[in-house]
Amino acid sequence: MRYLILSDIHANLEALEAVVEEARGSYDEVVCLGDLVGYGADPNAVTDWVRSNAAHVIRGNHDKACCGLEEPTLFNPMARFAVEWTYDKLTDDNRRWLRDLPQGPLDVGPFLMVHGSVLDEDEYILDSRDAAQQFPHMFERLVFFGHTHVQGGFFLRSVNGQPAEGEASPEGLEFRKGDSLMVNPGSVGQPRDYLWTAGYAVYDTEARSVVYHRCPYPLQEAQDKIVRAGLPQSLADRLAVGR
Repeated sequence: MRYLILSDIHANLEALEAVVEEARGSYDEVVCLGDLVGYGADPNAVTDWVRSNAAHVIRGNHDKACCGLEEPTLFNPMARFAVEWTYDKLTDDNRRWLRDLPQGPLDVGPFLMVHGSVLDEDEYILDSRDAAQQFPHMFERLVFFGHTHVQGGFFLRSVNGQPAEGEASPEGLEFRKGDSLMVNPGSVGQPRDYLWTAGYAVYDTEARSVVYHRCPYPLQEAQDKIVRAGLPQSLADRLAVGR
């Protein structure tokens, strides 16, 4: 089985469509690690696509805020504005669907899905020290996570009989017997690793391999939509710098 791993689409329809087109034929099922909406100008179109095409979906912090499950009290002013705008633009049906999304961790068999971390759906796993706190709770599992918008990951594996921690290579990696592995596919709609291209990953269960991908998309079109929608200009500008 080959899984297309998506995360943090953030209502960027142009990026999502480009990823789906580029990945066509390379996967059997789609999973989404949350934050379908927020920031971008197409919350309903993105939600409709995920509802129709993803086999497994969990909620992210922006999904919770944009559907009214949580108040965006900890969001910065731009994000809070986008949350309120998105709440008003979402259809009642999509708002209800987002409200009913499950919280991670979600066990889909070959791997676990979380938005933030195994222990807390809103936690940011930013470095090896953060990841080290997760490994004792993973039980030699492959975990896909999002939330940071940074493509990459972390591993705990045996090297010469000794446990070794490290960061996953951006060229891809293999999930070996005895590994604990945390993999972030990157953000489809708003990368924050100083690359503007959409990030995603494909996991092949037979080869036990994860391959990272970056995909160009019609950036200017996505930016123009944000501005025309009345969302803050800075939300459009940041797409170009990957932050």
